[in-house]
Parts: sequence; structure tokens; C-alpha cells
Amino acid sequence: MSSSTETSESRLKALQSHFTWELQPSRSKLTYLRDALGDIGTDEGNFWLGHIYNLRGFVQYQLGSSKDALDLFNRAAETFQRQRNAVEGPWLMVNFGNRAWLHHHLGEDERSEDFLSKVDGLMSKYPAPPEVERHPEVLAEKALTLMKFDREKQQQAAELFQRAIRMQPDTVEWQSSYAILSAQNLEESIKKLFAERLETLRSAKEQDPENLCIAALYLEAKAENGEIVQDEARVLAEKLKEKPANSYSGINPLLRLNRRFKLEDDADEAADEALNQTQQQRSDAENLTKKILRDNKPDSNEINRAIRLWEEVILNDPQPKLEDKITLAKLDKERAEQIYQELLEREDLDPAGKQMLYNYYAKHLYFQKDDRCKSIKYHMMAAEIQEESKYRHASITELKKTWTRETSRRNGDADLCQRIQEFLARLGIQPETQNLQM
Repeated sequence: MSSSTETSESRLKALQSHFTWELQPSRSKLTYLRDALGDIGTDEGNFWLGHIYNLRGFVQYQLGSSKDALDLFNRAAETFQRQRNAVEGPWLMVNFGNRAWLHHHLGEDERSEDFLSKVDGLMSKYPAPPEVERHPEVLAEKALTLMKFDREKQQQAAELFQRAIRMQPDTVEWQSSYAILSAQNLEESIKKLFAERLETLRSAKEQDPENLCIAALYLEAKAENGEIVQDEARVLAEKLKEKPANSYSGINPLLRLNRRFKLEDDADEAADEALNQTQQQRSDAENLTKKILRDNKPDSNEINRAIRLWEEVILNDPQPKLEDKITLAKLDKERAEQIYQELLEREDLDPAGKQMLYNYYAKHLYFQKDDRCKSIKYHMMAAEIQEESKYRHASITELKKTWTRETSRRNGDADLCQRIQEFLARLGIQPETQNLQM
């Protein structure tokens, strides 16, 4: 590699652009973004229109369409120039960086070098304030990108907006976007609190099933969690008619539910219809999957239909469930490894979620990849998590079975047996054959 090529690549890597912000989405996420961003429209009054074109261009490149990407990057630059009524400015830094990267990937080194020089010129003419390394225009565009691109990076997006606003407080649109993002983060915190409340009430209801006040509060928490509870509420209402209408009878939360459902039904029937459609897709996906897993030789057309249904369920769920993605991996053999790798890279899984994932991935490695050693590794990872569950029990059982099988064979794997025995010993478990559940 020539020194000039090394210099160009180091300069490209130093750019602030979508290509250097470590955006690594799945293909389904890219497809969703392509469609969602395309629906934003081309209203010239939209302050963020140029930024959206930039993001759409990056998405199209990731989906394999360099031609569409180049077109969108060009439209982004034209939009910036038209809206700002200026040929150049710091708001073009990310756009020029994107185009430098795109031409580099296309092997058009002269064009790439041209845009690298343009970025250098903008940075020289519009330097970042002394106390920061990036111009506020760049910070704001990265914040918007993370806000649209990755739910898990919304806190980072909020911090970037704050830094941009401190340096350039007169940009109203940055203030508004930061306010929206802060409200969304608050909503997520509230959802988490309701989820914790739901678990507490579920446990209380199981312990005291005849307590109608607990039953009513439990239904209200389920409703806040997005579950459909109208039928259960009607049944409970009949039971409550026989009780005194004091504050402990459960009538108050039930009245709140009735008011809520009446308002929602009258105000937005279309939302109910969309929710029902999503629920029907999930029901169809679950039923078809059960049928496929029961069949010794499942029909390939049914498998493909189940895969499409689960993809739609996951796409329409703002917070896709881990179990749903694992089910998709079990059905889609070609993409299973990719799906599992994406799940393994997630940083938001709680110990129980990790345990489930490691157990299923261990089975995938053994049955689909024929990789026994790596399968054992993930069974150990599942067993090591101190969370009592069927997944931990299943992984421990599999480790015991492997130890027993290998020790009973004449040419068994002695090293593997020793590793398993030492691992189980650390957990205080003896690999005794009589404890196995075959």
C-alpha cells in the first residue's frame, strides 16, 4: 500500500460521517428505516430535510444501492444550500464526508480526494470552538442520526444535542428535538416502572386470587403495558357489583379503565384496528410455528410463510421481544447465525435474557453447526448465570449428559470431561449420572 493511499484512508477514518459513526444495523432495521424515512416527505419547511437525505443515502448504500446513495447525498447538499441560502457552510461537513467515503468505496479515488479537500476547507473556514473537537452542526446531525437510527443510543443523542445547544443556543430546531428526545426517554422510564409494577401485582394476584382490588389494579397495570384487557375488565365488573363500592373494592381502577377504553375507542378506531391486525399476525405466526415444529418433515412453503409473519411481527413491534427473534432464528436456517450474532451483541439484555439466549444458541451450534465445543462453551455461559430458570437447568443437564457420555466411551474426550467437571465443581454441582433427566 502506497503512503498516499495510507494517508487518504487515515483521513477518511478521521472524518465525521455516517460511515464512521459505528452504525451497524441489521438488514431488517435498514429496510424499516428506508421505508420510514421515505415517508417523511420533501417539505422544504422541514429543517431536518437535508439531514434526512444524508441518512437515507447511507441506508441505501448499506442496502447495496450506491447509485441511490449518491443521488440522495447530492439532494442533501442541494437542500442544505437552498434552505440556508448559501453555497457552503459547516452544515455540509457530514455530507462531504459521506461523499468522500462513497467515492472511496466505488474506487473513484480522485473524487474521494476532492471531497476530502472540501471537508478540510470547511474545517479551516468554520473551526469548532476551542473547548470541543467537533462543530455544533456536526454534533446536531450525529444526534439526529442516533435518535432515528438506534433506540439504545438515545441517551448519547440527548447529550450531543445538549452540547450543540450550549455552543449555538439560538437554533430552535435543536432545542425542539432535544425536548422530544427527553420526553421519549421519560416515557421509556415510565414504561419500565409500569413493567416492575406489573410483576409485583402479578405475584400478589397469584398469592391472593380472591382479592378484587389486586385484580383490578393488575388489569390496569396490564393495560398500561399495552395489553388488551377489556374482556377481563367486564368479567371483573360483574364480580365487583356484589361488593361494597368503597376505595378498596377495586372500583376506582376499574372506572379508570372504562374511561380510558371509551376515550381510546372513540378517538382512534384505526389504532385499534392496526393493533388487532398485529395481534392476529402474532397469533398466526405462533400457531404456524407450533405446527412446523411438530411435523417431522415440515412444508417449506409453510416455513417461508412463518418466517415472513415473524419478520412482520418483529418489524411492527417498537420493542421486539427476544423470544420472537430466537423463534425466527430457529425457523430461518440460512440467517440463523446472523440473527444470533446480532442478539449476542446486544447490551440491554438482563441476566435471564442472556441465559435464554446462550441456551438456545448452544443448541443451534450443536444441531445446526455441528460445533460441539462451542456449544458446550455457551451451555457453560448459561449455567454460570445465577438465575434459576428452565434454561439454566437445561444447560446444566446437557453438561452432565455430555460428561457422562464422554466418560463412558472408550475413546472419550478426556480434556472436555475435565473442563466440564471442573466447571460444575465451581458451581457446586456433581456430574452424577443418577441425577440426569434423559
